[in-house]
Amino acid sequence: MTDIIIQGIYGRMGRALVEKIGAREDCRIVAGVDREAGRVGEIPVYAGFDALPCKGVIIDFSSPAGAVAAAQHGAANGLPCVICSTGLSREDEAALEAASTRTPIFRSANMSVGVNVLIELARQATKILGGEFDIEIIEKHHHNKLDAPSGTALMIADAINTEANGKYEYVYDRTQVRQKRGAQELGISSIRGGGIVGEHDVLFCGPDEVVTLSHSAGSRGVFADGAVQAALYIAALAPGYYTMTDLLRGKLICE
Repeated sequence: MTDIIIQGIYGRMGRALVEKIGAREDCRIVAGVDREAGRVGEIPVYAGFDALPCKGVIIDFSSPAGAVAAAQHGAANGLPCVICSTGLSREDEAALEAASTRTPIFRSANMSVGVNVLIELARQATKILGGEFDIEIIEKHHHNKLDAPSGTALMIADAINTEANGKYEYVYDRTQVRQKRGAQELGISSIRGGGIVGEHDVLFCGPDEVVTLSHSAGSRGVFADGAVQAALYIAALAPGYYTMTDLLRGKLICE
């Protein structure tokens, strides 16, 4: 049985995790951490890690500052961490990498297994089509999302650019530029509206054909499922920095 601590338990993803984990038999929630102390059902919630009396794998769906706090607490106390917050700066990411020398840190801006399969497919498409096809990414999310472009869109773009040896320049806005699209541009467009959970399209646009890779999340449950899988995956691993690529490759090896 794997013990889980949820940071951001009062939020929408926290509630989704409570529901998902409550239906499982291989893990349980022992505590939550959020803006103020309280309870979620029978789960005690603490206002910070300093007050936390128990141990377990930390799943963080909070904020950039919360993600760093979780990783640093995990490093100081030997607790594995699954960091799911988005909008982290380079300094925040560096703090996670530093913490990973002392405890397992699993990092992904999108915990959906399907999205990460999409990223792998985008890498392969770039290898085959990238030299002759223009590439555009379109992401859509609900109107409450703070960061744009989404962390997932940047994950996709970074995977494509790594496959292309860094030749692409990310372009987020063309309204002030009156010129043809550059061959080295990788366009990233953001849409915010309603209750869209998360949609990502990757377009490979050739002279006479378009190849579209697409993923749509129907509920936040897909992200909760991925986070739980990640927590179970790293629970007994050595200190290090792990990603969804490691989890997917592990599943392929095991299966």
